[in-house]
This record gives sequence, structure tokens and C-alpha cells, in this order.
Amino acid sequence: MRGLVLVSSGHSVIVGQNQAAFTPRLPIKTRLAAGIPPLSLRAVGGVEIQGRAKPMARILLAEDDDSMRRFLAKALQNAGHDVESFGNGNEAHSKLKDDIFDILLTDIVMPEMDGIELARRAAELDPTLKIMFITGFAAVALNPETEAPKDAKVLSKPFHLRDLVAEVERLMAA
Repeated sequence: MRGLVLVSSGHSVIVGQNQAAFTPRLPIKTRLAAGIPPLSLRAVGGVEIQGRAKPMARILLAEDDDSMRRFLAKALQNAGHDVESFGNGNEAHSKLKDDIFDILLTDIVMPEMDGIELARRAAELDPTLKIMFITGFAAVALNPETEAPKDAKVLSKPFHLRDLVAEVERLMAA
């Protein structure tokens, strides 16, 4: 098969001459352990393609407000990121047990399991997971008495979508 292989943040897309695409899944941690760089573009046959692609993040989004969740997921997908979204912390935590993500983006105030508890449990499952809270209650996340992971970022509502995308890109670059 002649075509193009695109690799970014643990995801590959193989596009053939007939424009058919196949997307195998290979988590970033597996790729790094195998010595494969986290971001590269190579033509089939090993010829390097000139230019730089934006790193794509694999994001788990936990937000209980349906319209906000759809809005954020769409904006992040439009920016080139792979987003899986859930309406509560329990569902998001279950997914974290079975899959690998680069970023956990979570609201703080949610039913069943709040975002701080979700972030704490997520950090136990994967200490390399980057965590960002989105909330209208920033003081809760910044309160030293909470058990929020120490390196978590906070983006206070309301925010502009470009700020969210920029913060995700900063997290991926860190």
C-alpha cells in the first residue's frame, strides 16, 4: 500500500491512494516506551515530510451540563484533539481505568463524584496525566484543604474557547 502515515500523540492515521483511511490505536506511553517520538510525520518508506504538525491531545472531558459538554468537546475536536466526554465523574473514572489519555478536563461541581475526587483518583491511576479544572467556582479548586492534584490547572468560567484550546496546547507542550 502506498500512502501517508500520520502519527500524533498516540494516534496514527494511514491514508491510502484511494483516500481510504485506517486508524490504529497505539497509546502514547507504549510509543514512548518503544522509542517512537510523540509527534512525527513520515511518508510510507521512511521519507520524512517537511513541516510541523500541531500535537493532538487525547482528552477525557467530564462535565455534567449537557450543552456545555457538547460545546467544549466540539471546540476541542475542531482544534484537532481526540475527545471522549462523560456527564459525571463515575463514568469518566471507569473510562480512565480502561484507556489512556493525555489530559483530564473536568468540571469541579458534578453529581455522584465531583471533579476534585475524579482528578485525585485519575492521578492515582496515571501520575503522568495532565489535569485541568473548568469551573465557575475557582476558589474551590484553589482551596489548600482540597485534595486536588498539585499540578492541576484551573480555567474559570466564563472563558473563551481560544483560551481553552491555548491552555490545552500549553499542557501538551509542558
